Amino acid sequence: MPNPYLQVLRTPHALPMVLAAFVGRLPLSMVGLGSVLLIASETGSYGLGGAVAAVGAVTTAIAGPLLGRWADTHGQRRVLLPVLLVFVASGLVFLFSVREAWPLWIVFASAGLAGACIPPVSSMIRVRWTYLLRGSHRLPTALAFESVVDEFVFIVGPVLVTFLSTTGHATSGVVTAFTLATVGSLLFAAQRRTEPEPHGHASRQGPSAIRTTGLRVLFVVGAAVGAILGTLEIALVAFADELGHKSLAGVLIAGLALGSMASGIGWGIVHWRVPLRLRLAVALVVLTVLTVPLLLVRDIWLMVPFVIVAGIAVSPSLISSFTLAELLVPRAAVTEAFTWIGTALGLGVALGASVAGKLVDVHGANTAFLVATVAAGIAAVVVACFQRLLHVPAEHVAEPALAG
Repeated sequence: MPNPYLQVLRTPHALPMVLAAFVGRLPLSMVGLGSVLLIASETGSYGLGGAVAAVGAVTTAIAGPLLGRWADTHGQRRVLLPVLLVFVASGLVFLFSVREAWPLWIVFASAGLAGACIPPVSSMIRVRWTYLLRGSHRLPTALAFESVVDEFVFIVGPVLVTFLSTTGHATSGVVTAFTLATVGSLLFAAQRRTEPEPHGHASRQGPSAIRTTGLRVLFVVGAAVGAILGTLEIALVAFADELGHKSLAGVLIAGLALGSMASGIGWGIVHWRVPLRLRLAVALVVLTVLTVPLLLVRDIWLMVPFVIVAGIAVSPSLISSFTLAELLVPRAAVTEAFTWIGTALGLGVALGASVAGKLVDVHGANTAFLVATVAAGIAAVVVACFQRLLHVPAEHVAEPALAG
């Protein structure tokens, strides 16, 4: 059988779009960690670095739906370019404020503004795939492909920013992240042939995507997955540190992303007959179960395979959520819907990292993994209880097929 991913990439004008988006979204996995490493190098305080990174994550989450709505209304390019300009300007202020020991309020304000204006390339390219492949059986594969790319970004990005920040100048990691964001966003904006037409008045006057009840359920799922990722990033570093192998923390985090990426690849190949809402429920139950062993493992090398296995259920949960969002909301609000899920992820990461960090300080790393288990369990219960709200009407499914 032909490789479905190759079929997707053979879509006219798709490959340059994908390459540009890959470069443009790398900073998502670099800016926060790079900021922590830079501030820790300059001030000796990881606590301050974590607080600054959390502010950036929260503003990214809050601004996401607003940027998505603007993109639906005015077009992606007209939103992306000014947002990129503010991102670069606020990033320069952040760098100088840390290096020159300016007042802390400037550090936090500039980090918050930069976080709010991280170019939303990840949600924009999903909308472009929806525009290019609406009505095609290849659309779920394209959305699965994007989740795989996201996982790859979170394998490459942290390793790259850590290497640059610890082997070169402390600012190297952050500067590289901002440079990649600039280059990638400009190249992405230049892909005019794949850009959907703005919805203008229809998008501006229509209700917010979050008014769709099914999307509120998916918001809970996004927040839970974000809490899991935030928890594991903190807890895995603390776990490695407790066992005297802090240098292997990156291996554990990469293992999580590797498991998620592998399952995402397989998920996109399968032609499913099970309804999406049921797939999402099963993925969340599996995710809950697979996080339980992390509470018990006390060997660094034994933890590696368990982390990889735990990651297997992450991509299916996100792929199912994004695909459901595309089907549940009006076409004029698809970008906004995707950014609402991104917002939930960002808020979940900040909350999970915060709670897990406190548990690590009081009870140790293994106990902190409990946050991931509880978050996955809550999401599984919510999705199971509100299956009716995630039901996609038959005419909604049939309409794109006719359009294809």
